[in-house]
Parts: sequence; structure tokens; C-alpha cells
Amino acid sequence: MGKEIATEILPYIRVYKDGSVERLADSPIVPPCADDPETGVSSKDIVISQDPPISARIYIPKQVRQHYRHPKVPILVYFHGGAFCSESAFSFVETKFMNRLASLANVVIVSIEYRLAPEHPLPICYHDCWAGLQWVISHSDEEHWVSTYADFDRVYIGGDSAGANIAHSVLIRAGSKGFRNGVKIKGAFLTHPYFWGSEPIGYESKYVENREEVVMSTVWHLVYPEAAGGVDNPMLNPVAPGAPNLAGMGCSRLLVSVAEKDWVRDRGILYHNAVKESGWQGESELVDVEGEDHSFHILLHKSENAKKFIKRLASFLVPCEEDEKNSIQVRSCASRI
Repeated sequence: MGKEIATEILPYIRVYKDGSVERLADSPIVPPCADDPETGVSSKDIVISQDPPISARIYIPKQVRQHYRHPKVPILVYFHGGAFCSESAFSFVETKFMNRLASLANVVIVSIEYRLAPEHPLPICYHDCWAGLQWVISHSDEEHWVSTYADFDRVYIGGDSAGANIAHSVLIRAGSKGFRNGVKIKGAFLTHPYFWGSEPIGYESKYVENREEVVMSTVWHLVYPEAAGGVDNPMLNPVAPGAPNLAGMGCSRLLVSVAEKDWVRDRGILYHNAVKESGWQGESELVDVEGEDHSFHILLHKSENAKKFIKRLASFLVPCEEDEKNSIQVRSCASRI
């Protein structure tokens, strides 16, 4: 006799009444690589904390290792996507993406492995990712790759989907609390951010009572059953009444990316505009990719659009001097890929 199902969101996840979970669409877990044959990037796994259990995969490009006497490079702390309940920093698709981004940007990347819902309901993942970022910033001497190669005047954070949602939460917390040693987050990129709300906006009206609306609400209830306000909780809806003021976000540069066919596209655009109008004193940009869907740059990593988009993220992490000069004069603009 089979186990009784409590919640099922096909083709993603199945939760049984005994508390066990089947993740149906996750990419396979792969080991780190001393020298990735495609990019030359080296990676290794580290333990950030035993209790709570938080780990990470660190990436370093070959050109950085070979020229360690040269000036240090930016460091990116990354939060993977997966609707808070699936995927891993150690998965095949995430590792492929991280290898390519590290190589193109020539940066050190620390990808945080946070605990997943529903076994560990929200807000646990937010706490894990904040703890991971604090470890990177405050304990850099404990990890050779970080202490030797990372420039802590150029700390970036980033994430896709649920990871972009987490990155937003981290920015709000960084803006209000800061870091003990005075390190600041220079910039953040939020790719296809996982935001939602009870009132449809833009093209969302055609999704009402359809699959996307049901999935968003069902997933949020699964991962955060105690969320005050439901889908209008500020963690999911950053422009809801009572949400923290976006003017207080703790970074000086922001890149928000959306995709034409993504059902959360209009939420990303709304978020970008809300940040721009909040009084936040940083430089923001919106990138809108034509003809693509949610997380295409990870799920379809071999496509030409994915390669172009990852190059765009790389250029955000290491802008040329002319781009830096122009960005001071132009606070917000939109581009398409």
C-alpha cells in the first residue's frame, strides 16, 4: 500500500502525510571539480556551519589562480532558485551556470546551500543565506580561496527566482543592520525574482484561476504556511502595505532581469520601478529578455540567449571604467537582449 499524499504540485514536488518529500524535477547533484574542462574553473565544497547545517560551493577561475599576485577580484555570494523547496547549490544546472559566470566575469563565487522547505519552512532559508553571507564577509581568513583572491571592497550578491527573492531580503537586512567590519554590498542582481501578490497586475489577469495562479499560491502556502498576509506577506510581495521601505536597500548598484514569457515578469518590472521611485540612492537597471521563459539561462544553459545573458551578468559584476563613469550619470535604464 502506497503512502498517502498530503500535497502534490506536479511536476515539481510531492509531500506525503508522513512528512517525507519527493522532489520530482530537481537536477542531479554533481561533485565539485578541480579543473572544469569547459571553463577551467575550479570548485570545492565547504561547511559554513554545523548547527544549523549550512554549506556552500566555491568557484575560482583559472586566470585568477594563475595570477594570484595581481589585484584581487570581486566576490559574488549567490542564492540558487527553486521555489524555496527544490534545487541545490550542488546540482548539475547550477554548477554549469556558476562555472560559466565565474569564468566570464573572472570573479570568486560562493554559492550558498540553504535548507529547503517544506522540511524547513520559511523564514529558515532567509536566515541561512544571511548567515552564509556573514560568514563570507566576517570569516574570510578561514577559507584560503576567499582570503587570498577576494576583494571585499567589491562584494556582490545575486540570485535567480526564489534566490532573487532571498537576495532582496538580504539587501533589506543589510540596509538596516549592516556588517560589523564595515564591509558593504557594492551591487546585486535579481534574475526573474519570485514575487507575487493577491491583486493581479499587467498580464497576470489572464492567469487568474489558471495554473500559474494556483501554483504560486499553493507553493507559497507549502513553503511558508505561517506567513502573515498569505501571498501579500512582504517576503513575497515587497510592495505590499507594511513592507520595508525599498529606499533602505543595502547596496549601491542593482540589476533586475525579467523574461518576456515568464509569468512573474510584471512583478519584476513593478519591483524595479518601485525601487527607482522609493528614493533609494543607488544605480538601477532593468534587462528584459525577449522570447524567453523563467530561469532560461540555467535550464537552457547551452542556448545562445543564455550565453548572451550570462555575459550580461558578468559585465555587471566587472564593469569597464567607461561603464562605471556612465552609470554615475544614468541611474536607471532598460535594455533588451
